[in-house]
Amino acid sequence: MTTAILAHDPTPTTERYARCIQASKRIRWDIDHDVIRGRQLDFTQKFLPDGLSRVADLPWLDAREQRLFSQIQGRTYANMFGLVERFIGAKILEVSRDHWLGDQTALEALVRFTDEELKHQELFRRLERMAADGMPAGYVFAPQPNEVAGVVLGRSTWAVLGLTCCIELFTQAHYRQSIEPDAGLSELWRDVFLFHWREESQHAILDELEWVREDARLAPAERDAGVTDLIGLVAAVDGILQAQAQVDANYFGATCGRRLGATEAEAVHATLLRAYRWQYIGSGVSDARFQRVLGGMIDGAQLARIQAALGTILA
Repeated sequence: MTTAILAHDPTPTTERYARCIQASKRIRWDIDHDVIRGRQLDFTQKFLPDGLSRVADLPWLDAREQRLFSQIQGRTYANMFGLVERFIGAKILEVSRDHWLGDQTALEALVRFTDEELKHQELFRRLERMAADGMPAGYVFAPQPNEVAGVVLGRSTWAVLGLTCCIELFTQAHYRQSIEPDAGLSELWRDVFLFHWREESQHAILDELEWVREDARLAPAERDAGVTDLIGLVAAVDGILQAQAQVDANYFGATCGRRLGATEAEAVHATLLRAYRWQYIGSGVSDARFQRVLGGMIDGAQLARIQAALGTILA
């Protein structure tokens, strides 16, 4: 099964780990020296690009309101990455145990991965403090990272690595397709995700390698249980998105500078929820690379179960 899944890349597995190490050394960056460089967020510009925020679904917002809508989503976007990297780092540190007395190249690659995830968490905490300094009071990030991590890490390793792979891949797609091309974003906010993307490019490769390695040692019943766990994790993510869409809609209504009518308020909430479901679920599960890797592991019945669950969320 491992050979079939990795058929698109004939490079030996150890060499793929080694290449990730080489890239990690070459692109390694420092939060203050390379990313922030004494700058602050520019609140005269948007944060999240229109292609991700779906602000076009609210054509009645004026330019100032569109900018606020983008900044709220951009703030949540950074906080969401800080959230998921809490459990990603812990899981990668856990699976690295399998290499302690084995492939030392793989071990080094995963240790570097974990170190970079810790750095990213600090970067996003810094970004949140900057956002809090420049935006109106009242913003709330609803989920608690440690509580979420506890729930996620209680699921099977196969499911957690699958969710992680999905996240790392949509990170790549968001930056390349939406963030990089948009010159109208706050320069610092955009640079944060440039540097984040550079290291996540290697993480996506390592996620796939570890997910495939985990899958290769599972019995069919264990894999089927993993599919159940993955569906449960996606449902849990959707629960987080529903809660955050509501508090972000409330915050927008309280800070946009005018009283929204009931229809307008509902449209803001519905647009946020659609945007969040696409950002954190739809854009990942539709990624061709994710579909190829997942499709090499599961059978038709398991795929149908996953599609049915996604259809409820992404309809």
